[in-house]
Amino acid sequence: MSPTALFVLYWALVALMGVGLVGAFLPALPGVSLIAIAVLIWSLITGFASTSWALATAVVALALSLIVNYLATYIGAKKVGASSWGQTGAIIGLIVGFFGLLPALPVGGPLIGILFGTMLGAFVGEFLYRKELEPKARLAASSKVSVAVVVSSLIGTLLEGLLALAAIVVFLVTTSSEVSLPSQLF
Repeated sequence: MSPTALFVLYWALVALMGVGLVGAFLPALPGVSLIAIAVLIWSLITGFASTSWALATAVVALALSLIVNYLATYIGAKKVGASSWGQTGAIIGLIVGFFGLLPALPVGGPLIGILFGTMLGAFVGEFLYRKELEPKARLAASSKVSVAVVVSSLIGTLLEGLLALAAIVVFLVTTSSEVSLPSQLF
């Protein structure tokens, strides 16, 4: 592969990793998996020359992001006594919120929909499950669960973003010496 093509490919893969970093914070886009794929592509192109640390970091970050995201939401919800109804409601609310506000507010709508959809879905699911409680206690329990689900989900997303950033930094540090600006571009 020519130095110019290698240079262009490298920065295209770094841009793809940037999309992966954004995706770590937005449920609609692939996150750390996109970064791992970009590192794998570079590793295959360069014959795994200096990418062992970058590839290992990306794979570990991918595995940890899946575990952390799930556990953060699950533990946060269970800590406040959320039922499976509340958790299912949160997932349904996330999906409906994302797609429901997408046509109405294409810029920012999906993010607002994810936040409020998740919160409302968790609230409704928990409210339907807690039939044995009196109305005031039922509202309080449902509100507590909806806030806990959103907060714990945000914590998981933040941790996933940090893992994605770590994978990109390790890639850039370990591979930047392989790519130099080709003289043919000038």
